[in-house]
Order: sequence, then structure tokens, then C-alpha cells
Amino acid sequence: MANTRSAKKAARQTVRRTAVNKMRRTKLRSAVRKAEEALEGKDTAVAQTAFVSAQSQMMKATRTGTIHKNTAARKTSRMAARLKKMAASA
Repeated sequence: MANTRSAKKAARQTVRRTAVNKMRRTKLRSAVRKAEEALEGKDTAVAQTAFVSAQSQMMKATRTGTIHKNTAARKTSRMAARLKKMAASA
């Protein structure tokens, strides 16, 4: 258990940050899952909007330090490639 005032404050901040990061990660995973499901489907327009939403959530998570920027870039790149392939075949 924290003894000093600064340690108690750090513990409070950790709890708050953990809750915020958990919320952001949940939103991110939901957006990515919806985009993945849309890319599995046939409708390019739905996939495009889901991709934009997922990309937005990834960039927000990156800016706040929830996920690493290279992770977001990798996932975005792979989804964009699948979207491009889907649009070309349609």
C-alpha cells in the first residue's frame, strides 16, 4: 500500500488511466472488428465507412499512447490493402 502522498496520488492516477485506456481499447477493438466483418462481406461502401471509423479509433489510441504507432500503422495498412483488393474485384 502507498505510504507517501505522492505514491497515493500516483496510485489514484494509475486507476484512472487504466479505466480510460480500457475504454479506449474496447472502442478500438469494436471498430476494428466491425471493419473486419465489413471486409468479409460484399458491400464496398459499408467496408469503406467501417474502415474510416476503425482508422480514426486507431489514430486516437495512438495519440494517447494506448497502442503503439507502428501497431496502428500495420493494422491500418493491412485493412487498406484488403479494402483496395475488395474494391478492385467488385
